[in-house]
Amino acid sequence: MSSNIILGIDPGTATTGYGVIDSSPSRGEGRVGVMKSIEFGCIRTSKDNSLPERLEEIYNDLQKLIKKYQPDKIAVESVYFYNNVKTAIAVAQARGVVLLCARQNKTPVLEFTPLQVKNNLTNYGKAEKKQVQQMVKTLLNLKSIPKPDDAADALALAICGANKNL
Repeated sequence: MSSNIILGIDPGTATTGYGVIDSSPSRGEGRVGVMKSIEFGCIRTSKDNSLPERLEEIYNDLQKLIKKYQPDKIAVESVYFYNNVKTAIAVAQARGVVLLCARQNKTPVLEFTPLQVKNNLTNYGKAEKKQVQQMVKTLLNLKSIPKPDDAADALALAICGANKNL
């Protein structure tokens, strides 16, 4: 069985979560057979830095992750409805950096809304964050729920990427 490396990204200007998984195809239709976590964590930027500096830091760290793991695809959270416009703009700017990195590395991008992630992992679009995190733990056979939340969210996106054929 060949492996399939997926990089999940939960974008944000202050904290960008990432999760790298390896998935092996199953013999039948539908979902992947075996998934395992390779690495997860967060890219954190300082609020003392200017926005361009913060975006550059995200860019540089993402480039390092892409070069290190050479993912077959990148799964990223898509911008959806936000009550706070400032938050939406910050997420959109970080997403732009992710999309640029993917394009420069000729890596296909899959986009998922939070509703799609919840539905994909729990079969319930209104699942609580804790339910999604528990499924990440279970599906990746981890000893505990990944921390911080941004990294768990990125792993959930990577799982969605593994479950979706390009």
